[in-house]
This record gives sequence, structure tokens and C-alpha cells, in this order.
Amino acid sequence: MRIITSVDELNELYGGTSEASVAKVTNALTPLYRQMIEASPFMALATVGPEGLDCSPRGDLGGVVRVQDDKTLLLPDWRGNNRVDSLANIVRDPRIALMFLIPGSNTTMRLNGRAVVSIEESLLASFEMEGKHPRSVVVITIDEVYFQCARAVMRAELWKAETFADPASLPTPGMLLKAAKGDFDQETYDREWPARAAKSMW
Repeated sequence: MRIITSVDELNELYGGTSEASVAKVTNALTPLYRQMIEASPFMALATVGPEGLDCSPRGDLGGVVRVQDDKTLLLPDWRGNNRVDSLANIVRDPRIALMFLIPGSNTTMRLNGRAVVSIEESLLASFEMEGKHPRSVVVITIDEVYFQCARAVMRAELWKAETFADPASLPTPGMLLKAAKGDFDQETYDREWPARAAKSMW
């Protein structure tokens, strides 16, 4: 198998970037970049730590992050599996990368920056949902932000309903767990999961 072993080889293979590919990068939110990010209810959060890399899905009603100012985003950490992989990485290495998806739009937003994990009580309270507060808030400082061209989402036909997978054709969470741990009770897990999730969303 032939492999690329240097950046020079990559540049020779792919050629130079276009003016737009460079011009779109800013070190703070522009008003239009802010509009795009505020419209996004879902993103992937990538972090790095001593054990390696992690990429975690994040989603929220009305926008996955709150824009505090043109250099700062706030991400509430709601109920999950308590693995704290992303948070454990952030407290040891602040570097993060985000990719925002906007349902119906083929344009995605990408952001690189640094983060800290805050437990400031007033900040937690400001995100109250159904009487509950997040356990922490990830405070993100933007180093660079830019939009990604639409080709990947277009190729995937991501928002085309007729291409959606039939959930009944896919393994259930209980089946996935049983495949990883042979004696796992998949039937009970799958039966109880919907009600448990509904009661523990926030």
C-alpha cells in the first residue's frame, strides 16, 4: 500500500487552497457566523488528553451553545453516561475542536479553541431547564472559526428523508451492549430505556 509520509507530498497531491478557503477563517465570530452557530442544535466536541482523543455528540433545545460574546461560547453539560471523557480531557489539555450541524442546511461550522470547565453557581443556574441545572458548563474561547463547504453533507444526502435508515433495521442499544458484554440483559435495557431517558433529559 502506498502511503503519504510528509506534508510536502500532500501539498503536491492536492495543490494549493483557494482564496475562499483561507479568507473564511476568522479569530472571532462575525455576525453571520454567530447566526449560524446560534441556529445549531447539535455539534461534535473533539478533545485530547493523555489517554488519546475523544469525540462526543452534544445537543440542546434552541441551540447547543450560548454565545456570550464574539470570542466566547458556553456549553452546558447535561445528563449523560457520567464517563466524563471530554471533561477529563479538557481539565488536563484545554485544546478543543467543534463541528456544528444545522438541520436542513448543507453548510457546517467548524471551530478550534480552548476550554475550561466551570461550576460557577450563577452560571449553572442560568441554564435551568425544568427546574434542573447542568453539573458544569464548558467555557470555550475561540481561536479560529470558519464554515465548511457543503460537499460532504450533500454527498451524504444527510437531510433527505427518503434516505434515512429505518430504525427497525438497526441494532438496538441493548443489542449493542450485549455484543460487547455477552451476559448483558438487552431485553430489559431496551424496554426500560425510553422511559428512563425521558425522565433524565436534563
